[in-house]
Amino acid sequence: MPVPSRVKIVEVSPRDGLQNEKQIVPTDVKVELVDRLTQAGFPNVEATSFVSPKWVPQMADAAEVMARIQRRPGVVYSVLTPNMKGFDAARAAGADEVVIFGAASEAFSQKNINCSIAESLERFAPVAEAAKAAGIRLRGSISTALGCPYQGDVPIEDVVRVARTFMDMGCDEIDVADTIGVGTPQQVRNVMRAVTAHVDPARVSGHFHDTYGQALANILAALEADIAIFHTSVAGLGGCPYAKGATGNVATEDVLYMLRGLNIETGVDFDAVVDIGQWMAAHLDRKGSSRAGNAIAAKRAA
Repeated sequence: MPVPSRVKIVEVSPRDGLQNEKQIVPTDVKVELVDRLTQAGFPNVEATSFVSPKWVPQMADAAEVMARIQRRPGVVYSVLTPNMKGFDAARAAGADEVVIFGAASEAFSQKNINCSIAESLERFAPVAEAAKAAGIRLRGSISTALGCPYQGDVPIEDVVRVARTFMDMGCDEIDVADTIGVGTPQQVRNVMRAVTAHVDPARVSGHFHDTYGQALANILAALEADIAIFHTSVAGLGGCPYAKGATGNVATEDVLYMLRGLNIETGVDFDAVVDIGQWMAAHLDRKGSSRAGNAIAAKRAA
């Protein structure tokens, strides 16, 4: 099946990759990570999250990170903003894009933030309005779109309903996220086709975790469904605190290796990304989970 000739990779390791790390990562390291990623050619980097330090202590230095990174022209620096307080801080920090989020699973929404999906989306309405008024890009992320740790299967119509709500809010881009990494290729095709029946495929992205080893296959399935934006994380960093056993985001190195084999352009320097992944994993005192990255590094060391 035909696939896009070029895709946009949104690098999420500074935020989604690091937010659940138990050891606090120094601000210097976070700043260097963001800067090295933009130097490697990523057009969009999820830099940090303006959330309560009480709930996500790893992101307590969000304002400092944003103040210290070396901005590269044309790069979109995204931040997560769960409420107006977070939005105001993100705007003051010069964020190019703010990210709001809602679950496709009622059970996940209740367990995660103690309210229904509809109520959670209503809470984001002021953030969406403020972002549009300020001329800041707005992205909506649909979590548990391919499965939930509490209710299991998630009806496709529930995913579509959240996507349409995000569109009505004015989102420039909408993420379909497999938060716990349980999705399979046929399921991805079905969900993406249902969503893109209502949303322009050019505004839809795939966010896959690799818990069951399906992330690369799921990306290929999404490519075949005309999706050309994907979220990845160097060295496969990340996870979900609300989903036991959920592993990190799909590794950027693995995705770039596959895309290169498909002759799909990304504008990202693969070798530089391998270096970044090995450097970041070493800082965290463990081996990264990127098979391609580790294989290249071992080949270099031989």
